[in-house]
Amino acid sequence: MSETITVLRACGRRLAKVVRSTGSFESYDRARTVDLTAVGIDGVDSLEALLCRLERRRDCCVVRGAIADRMRTRGVRRLLHRDPATGDEPTLREAPQRWAALDFDSLLQPDWIQSTDLPGCACVAIATLPNEFRRVRFIVQATAGHVLKPGIHLRLWCWLSRPTTGAELKYWLRSAPVDRSIFGAAQVIYTAAPVFLPGSFDPLPTRRDVVPGEAAVIVPARLRPPKPRETRGDRGNGDSIDIDRLVRFVAGAAVGNRNSALYWAACRAAENGGTERAAALLEEAAVCAGLPTAEAAATVRSGLRHG
Repeated sequence: MSETITVLRACGRRLAKVVRSTGSFESYDRARTVDLTAVGIDGVDSLEALLCRLERRRDCCVVRGAIADRMRTRGVRRLLHRDPATGDEPTLREAPQRWAALDFDSLLQPDWIQSTDLPGCACVAIATLPNEFRRVRFIVQATAGHVLKPGIHLRLWCWLSRPTTGAELKYWLRSAPVDRSIFGAAQVIYTAAPVFLPGSFDPLPTRRDVVPGEAAVIVPARLRPPKPRETRGDRGNGDSIDIDRLVRFVAGAAVGNRNSALYWAACRAAENGGTERAAALLEEAAVCAGLPTAEAAATVRSGLRHG
């Protein structure tokens, strides 16, 4: 059965990092609106073919979420929830997928493996994953920092035996050294190769390779996080604040107030028995509002700890 992957195109914007002659990096352009396209894929081979095309498209990236409304796909914001400030409706929705992207950042690199050996570096990363991933075919993609920064910086793509939600992946890979924010439905997954300015050069002969193996990761039939414990909100206490309201509050926070709004919301979530699901939703809302992923995750952790 054919699956889809949502491709975002930001017209006139660069969705690729820039490497300067000094070795410093320039981050991605901010893109307020994008065009959405659902591209059909039916396995790891067609996924690899798509990634090959997107590697040269500096204005494109992908997300895990599916298109919410096929009539609204041009010049739209990347929203998983309604923006209470502007009234803009969601353009993406949660959807289980049979493809997965796994981000490894600054993984320790053994001395005996060269940075240019992408399959070798990938094998180091794969060894940190649950057993079901060990014998599977992976598409290996070097991210911008690989070779140019210490450690292993890779994104591994694979095919799953059944459609799997982002929440399931977060739970399944909770002990693996991967960036779990990438499993959010609206979280951008960059696919373009970095841009090397005059005076700089790409140290890699290729930025993409393949680790051979079986066609799909066998996903356990029962892969669910434990049920969150009952909160005061579940018992109908009028003093509690439900997570949906907190998410909308964070998503609508104004520039300059997003971090403090996120911290406040995380503290309130903690007071109501803050769960992993609540943390993930708040992080996702903050990223959609414009906060960097790492900053959003750190703020949520701090708020849950002190709330």
